[in-house]
Amino acid sequence: MFGRFEWMVAMRYLRTRRQEGFISVIALFSLLGIFLGVATLIIVMSVMNGFRQELLGRILGLNGHVIVHAVSGSLPDDDVLKARIAALPGVVAVSPMIENQVMATANGVSRGAVIRAFTPADLQAKALIRDRIVAGSLDDFDGDDAVLIGARMAERMGLSVGDAITLISPKGNVTAFGTVPRLRAYRVIGLFDVGMYEYDSSFIFMPMAAAQTYFRMPGGISALEVFIDEPDRSVAVGRQILPIVAGTARVQEWQRVNASFFNAVQVERNVMFLILTLIIVVAAFNIISSLIMLVKDKGRDVAILRTVGATRGMIMRIFFLAGASIGVTGTVLGVAGGLAFARNIETIRQGIQSLTGTELFAPEIYFLSKLPAVVDPSEVTMVTLMALGLSFLATIYPSWRAARIDPAEALRYE
Repeated sequence: MFGRFEWMVAMRYLRTRRQEGFISVIALFSLLGIFLGVATLIIVMSVMNGFRQELLGRILGLNGHVIVHAVSGSLPDDDVLKARIAALPGVVAVSPMIENQVMATANGVSRGAVIRAFTPADLQAKALIRDRIVAGSLDDFDGDDAVLIGARMAERMGLSVGDAITLISPKGNVTAFGTVPRLRAYRVIGLFDVGMYEYDSSFIFMPMAAAQTYFRMPGGISALEVFIDEPDRSVAVGRQILPIVAGTARVQEWQRVNASFFNAVQVERNVMFLILTLIIVVAAFNIISSLIMLVKDKGRDVAILRTVGATRGMIMRIFFLAGASIGVTGTVLGVAGGLAFARNIETIRQGIQSLTGTELFAPEIYFLSKLPAVVDPSEVTMVTLMALGLSFLATIYPSWRAARIDPAEALRYE
């Protein structure tokens, strides 16, 4: 399709010469624009994918896919109810849970916390917790005075394994002088670090029997966590659970509980894609500008080529190759640079932090302690094809203009 002659002339036209320096500068900026646009688009899409995947993994790792909450008071820790829910298609596990808010205090530091109580076996079944114990052991998660806290909470309150933490419940004891908050000291048997700031700084896990005593819920629970084989089917499973618990409990699926959050992430991702695509569009317009100027500058050369036998198709292919080579080179470099940056983004972040002394990814703001990036091959392919398509489209009009040059007219005014 493209002969050696067209390649030779196209590459010669792209070389920097003194009288064509400005045109070459525009072509260079076009290449850099496509390179930066493609690389940035791949990096941002990878980070957004990683952000969503990491958050989803943390949320589903610590929370049931469907939660059955008591309408008021508590649910009975009933094996019959658990068995009926566990028998539904797709349900793989049902765990009883107690959840309540308390004030935690130690070493003069106080902060709000969320108590979650499970049986030792159910907590061991949570791989996200079991595999992220950074101090202590889950083997000690038993008895009436043991608690497991997040590593960031321990850091803030100056706690380590074996220390005592005091929990204060607003649902206190009623006395003749009013309600007195209920407080008790517990022993820290371990620290976990799941990599999500909200959980690591405010969650406390307690054995089920100890929580039932502390919150005065003998034989009762706050909710049932239901885990299913396909989390995306949680709404359908929730509809099946509803008749079983009608009147005594309400059903919440993880999609509905976190819908606003994940919708916001999706909207941000789409907006970033649109904004960064404009960089590639601007670079494509630069290709058009540089080629039009090149056509105007090379009018006499085109006329001479036509007089010695070059066809209009050959002239069009020459300028098409000149413009397409800019787009292809910029796209290839952008894909390579974007993939390399995305795969090493956490190392790069830590390097910049150590050089500047500033925190670039505060977990208090971004929820996660590390900057995630997940490269989606289909998205990389889409970005590559889009950049190449825009680059090729940008060459059509200048190439057509070059092919329409009349040799007689071009040579007459030289």
